[in-house]
Amino acid sequence: MLNLWLWAIAFTLSCILNSQLVETTKSCPLECICLSQTQVLCNTGGLNHIPLRHLPSNVEHLSLTKNHFAVIKPDSFAGLRSLKKLSLDGNNITKIKQFAFRGLPRLKELSIQYTPLQVVTSFAFAGLQNLSTILLSHNQIASIEAYAFAGTSNVKLILLTNNPLLRIESFAFSSLTQVGHLLLPSGIRTIESNAFFGMYTVGLLKLAYMDLEQIQPYTFRGLSNVLLLTIQESDLGAISGEAFAGLTQVDTLQLLNNKIDIIEALDFNDTAGIKQLKLHGNHFLQTPEADDICLDGVDILELDGNYFPCGCQLHNLLESAFATKTPNSTVHLIQRNYCISPIEMNGRRMADVQVAEIAPCQEHLMQANLGSKASNLKSPLLCLGAVILWLKLLLPHKL
Repeated sequence: MLNLWLWAIAFTLSCILNSQLVETTKSCPLECICLSQTQVLCNTGGLNHIPLRHLPSNVEHLSLTKNHFAVIKPDSFAGLRSLKKLSLDGNNITKIKQFAFRGLPRLKELSIQYTPLQVVTSFAFAGLQNLSTILLSHNQIASIEAYAFAGTSNVKLILLTNNPLLRIESFAFSSLTQVGHLLLPSGIRTIESNAFFGMYTVGLLKLAYMDLEQIQPYTFRGLSNVLLLTIQESDLGAISGEAFAGLTQVDTLQLLNNKIDIIEALDFNDTAGIKQLKLHGNHFLQTPEADDICLDGVDILELDGNYFPCGCQLHNLLESAFATKTPNSTVHLIQRNYCISPIEMNGRRMADVQVAEIAPCQEHLMQANLGSKASNLKSPLLCLGAVILWLKLLLPHKL
């Protein structure tokens, strides 16, 4: 009786093991290696499509690198609710359709790198929650369409470096919330108005090595609750009067080592909530009118190592909020910043300039106008004098 009971147990266990083996065999695509039910490698397997129906439903780590599928369709990974890490590096991906990664509540890391992907289309990365990283570097991404990341939240890092990104469209990062770091590539030439509208709770937003004609009006409107917004090592062209309008609740806004043709206006009113504004190492080719600088919404101002025009425009600078923000602002401004023009003053500390000897720009203009008028009056008088002299010389010979 005991032997019969032991035989029954052994038979049952054998059936269970065989069924699991069959399930494992059925659940592992031929082109893949299933290290376990939770870890599947489909690398360099020549796949032309994602073998969703043949993958274990409880897979946690899925690598589909160096295959040949070009399009990631909507809901391409539906049903893989245990998936934590997904790698699609090295594929021929040219398009990611909307909601391609929907239905992955446990996904922590998504990597799509070294592909020919040129456009991040609307809603391609929409609705993702609680990811550690979205890695999109080393692709051919040239533009990001509106709402590409809409509804995605709690992401520690979105990495877009090493892409030929030229244009960020309006609302590209709209409704992307609670982001630790958003790192964009160098070479950006256009950021459209409202590009970051509806984006809030951001640790670091870094914009570097850009080549802009201007920072357009309302570029940062709707962006709020940012620990650090840094714009650095860029040719910014003109900063339009409304460039930072609608940007609110920023711990630190810093402009570092940029070339700035002109600030048309800088308006941080009481609603801005900028705790610290840092301007370090920038080269300003023109200085705005004093009344065009409002820093009422800035708690702390730092101006260090910048280069400003030291001709007649210096008076505008010394009358602006850059110099009047606090009782010590003027001293800090002239002690810690330098002249970019005129050429004979280039590189000199502003403190070494004899401001009293420089006429304000309006007086320069008036003097120039007076000089022009005097020159215009002198020309006919000189001509008349020459005629009279010629007649005097000519008449005696006639007589």
